[in-house]
Amino acid sequence: MECCSARCALILLCCLQLATTMERQVFDFLGFQWAPIMVNFFQVIMVILGLFGAVQYRTRFVIMYLLWTLLWMGWNVFVSCLYLDLGGLSKESDILSLGLSPHHSWWKDNGPGCESDSFPSAGLQKQPNPELTTVLSCWLEYHYIEILHCVVQLLLSILGFVYACCVVTSHSDDDDSFNFIGDFYHPSKGSQLLF
Repeated sequence: MECCSARCALILLCCLQLATTMERQVFDFLGFQWAPIMVNFFQVIMVILGLFGAVQYRTRFVIMYLLWTLLWMGWNVFVSCLYLDLGGLSKESDILSLGLSPHHSWWKDNGPGCESDSFPSAGLQKQPNPELTTVLSCWLEYHYIEILHCVVQLLLSILGFVYACCVVTSHSDDDDSFNFIGDFYHPSKGSQLLF
């Protein structure tokens, strides 16, 4: 196995996608954004299948990863358009929380360099959380951080798609052959693997 092969590059890209998707999943959980949480969960599963397919030379799993990558890229374009208010979409809508809660992006109140002004509310002293917080300014607005997440995912997905196509074309023979005698047969090696 070559160090710079498409298979090694796909393995590296899958690992990077897992790390960045898990980071994104954590912040989506903090913001109670349920649609991204579900889509991120499927992304993790499909990237693990793609990683397994690349490591074990299973082209069917890599093909599943390829098909999911197209959907994942579409999702990231949709989220980018949502945060940019393109095509009649609005970042203030509750699409990402599925209308289940009034929550928004965690980065809206906790972005890098955000200064907040906390003041107690006289009418809410009996509530469990009596403080209201107003965000005054941030170094980088929250929607740009969310778009940056999408751009990183898009770049990794495009590279992953290209390398997965290379892996599928280089391993086009079906290595999951079974000869019904109880042995697995690998056609390219010409040997039987006994269990």
